[in-house]
Amino acid sequence: MDGFAVDLGAVPAALAGGTVAIGNFDGVHRGHQAVLAAALDGPGPVTALTFEPHPRAYFSGAPVFRLTPPAEKARLVKAVGLSALVVARFDAPLAALTADAFIDDVLVGQLGARHVTVGHDFKFGAKRSGDAARLAADPRFGVTVVDAYGDAGGEVVSSSRIRTLLSEGEPGLAATLLGYRYTVTSPIIHGQKRGREMGYPTANQCLPPETALRHGIYAVRIRIDGLWRNGVASFGRRPTFDNGAPLLETHVFDYAGDLYGEELPVTLVSFLRPELTFDGMAPLIAQMNEDSRNARAALAGLTPLSPLDAAINF
Repeated sequence: MDGFAVDLGAVPAALAGGTVAIGNFDGVHRGHQAVLAAALDGPGPVTALTFEPHPRAYFSGAPVFRLTPPAEKARLVKAVGLSALVVARFDAPLAALTADAFIDDVLVGQLGARHVTVGHDFKFGAKRSGDAARLAADPRFGVTVVDAYGDAGGEVVSSSRIRTLLSEGEPGLAATLLGYRYTVTSPIIHGQKRGREMGYPTANQCLPPETALRHGIYAVRIRIDGLWRNGVASFGRRPTFDNGAPLLETHVFDYAGDLYGEELPVTLVSFLRPELTFDGMAPLIAQMNEDSRNARAALAGLTPLSPLDAAINF
């Protein structure tokens, strides 16, 4: 990320002594963006402090469906306008820090914070003993506490809600909570070349196994050589052929280049249909023709959802 993301133990002096927004920020959704925007009103430099691995994964020992892996999180935080993303390794020593020690060692000692910005429900320190009130009681820095961010219906926007929507095949609704269209990034790998045989060559990507996207067909955009192109993608196990490990297979409209080995972002715009099993090639090709028409229609005249969406997806 061109040095935008830095380890907590290696924060340069030029990034210390300003405002620190603290949180997991998985998804960098509209609620997170409110915390980051509030931080931009504080004294600079303005940094976001986050944790890797995700604390939930650390305590449970099980992988978490990450909306924004580290590189994607950094890309979004940079687009919001902060000076850097500071990454703290979430391990046994950090998990054991008391709330007071976290303030003394991390916020004051390593970051020299003059102002701290957090969400209303932020907890920190061993056994989650620290909260926004504990931060506000420290005279060494100012504190801004950002209220819960609700959607149009008044329900609080959360990463867990967004994960659920994506698992249900609702990327459009997820995008309204994120404030931008959801994107995955992975290297292009070789597949079985079946799509090419049917007139639909695909760029194949293996997503992390904990990715809980609904299996099916999506209208997508993919960035190639700095330009966004439209396409139609299948995410699933290919039940007509091998029922193997899930792959994201993207057919890029009106493109014939070699993409193998490139690490490309794919933005999910809309869910078209669930994954189906077909009795042979002919009905499958007929359905793929229909999927392509539907995807082109879904992508026609697409406009940004927000300034952040325009910055990262257009």
